[in-house]
Amino acid sequence: MTNSHLSGILMGLWMCRTVSRGSLAKECTAAMSDNAEFERQLQNVQMLTGHSFRQCSSIKSLTKLLAIIAALLMLFVLWSRTKAATTDELPPQHSRLKISSPGGIRECVIHIPAACEKSGAHPLVIMFHGYGGTALNAALETNWSAKADEQSFVVVYPEATRPDKSSPQSFRRNPQAWNDGSGRFHAASENIDDVAFIDAMIEQISERCSIDGERIFATGFSNGASMTFRLGAELSHRIAAIAPVSGTSWIDKPAPSQTLSICYITGTADSLNPIEGGYPKLAFGGKEQGGQPKPAVQTFIKQWAEALRCPEKPRLEELANGVHKRLYGYGEQQSEIQLITVEGLGHHWAGGVSQAPQLLVGKPSNRLVATDVIWDFFNAHPATGRSVRPPQSTK
Repeated sequence: MTNSHLSGILMGLWMCRTVSRGSLAKECTAAMSDNAEFERQLQNVQMLTGHSFRQCSSIKSLTKLLAIIAALLMLFVLWSRTKAATTDELPPQHSRLKISSPGGIRECVIHIPAACEKSGAHPLVIMFHGYGGTALNAALETNWSAKADEQSFVVVYPEATRPDKSSPQSFRRNPQAWNDGSGRFHAASENIDDVAFIDAMIEQISERCSIDGERIFATGFSNGASMTFRLGAELSHRIAAIAPVSGTSWIDKPAPSQTLSICYITGTADSLNPIEGGYPKLAFGGKEQGGQPKPAVQTFIKQWAEALRCPEKPRLEELANGVHKRLYGYGEQQSEIQLITVEGLGHHWAGGVSQAPQLLVGKPSNRLVATDVIWDFFNAHPATGRSVRPPQSTK
């Protein structure tokens, strides 16, 4: 190992101690003791930034590169945690279900609170994980299960597909992804029918427990948020309202067959989901992450407002404690769109448990608890009285 590599290790140890101040620091130390894995992380640095140690001509650039390495090592620990998630690690009252769908057997994690085992129909909330994530990650990050216990509804966390279905999920080597309509990832190239999977999942969960068909809702983060938008466009006969968080709508002209309402939340400092549109970047800068540019948030909010026949200008607007809320409506059948931006929030679930290092995805924020806000919105927007319009293709 060269002196430069040793310097990187020392910098990584220092950053882990400074940032984590706990068990994660010990895990970073263990991760860095694996020289083979360390070498792979160095290759990741060059891939993400376009630079290597040999290209560092100053102490300033070297320091920045070492800081990036430390963050990548911390991310490696989090990836390891994701990869290690198994059925045995599920929280109490959570179980895995196998779902028969047109594309084959799929899986989801479901939480049915004790109150929902009793008579009566209960709401269903579907929570989609982000790119490279898992159902368990989504449950841990968002605290939807605790909200379900508090408010007596069923929550389900579906699993996306991965390129190599015979191997476990791995953020770097075998990431799970949704076919969100963007044309990205293996899910698009393999034409994975995630909409049909969710349709089948709702049907089979409804056979297992009593679900209120007028109160089925969908929310998701990042790639999962984009999948939520797609469901709003293509599965509105099932879904009463959607709440995408920190993701993009890739549907140019959404035309849901039935009206629905939307709550959209994102951060002003989210470089992976830039408010003004463009290519995503990691929070520390560096190269654009490729793919295709994302539309500006206001662009797709306007498209959905037109689809739901909501006024172009917000009906209500308020700004408090760095949280900017705009409410568009009423549209057809009292549909509404609520747009919320959180000042300084990076690529995180607002008020949740962060799953990635700040250096890569920006700062978290507790100015707003997304799960609470979204549930209040869902609870106020059941499907009662929706009109039916002829289905139109959105592909």
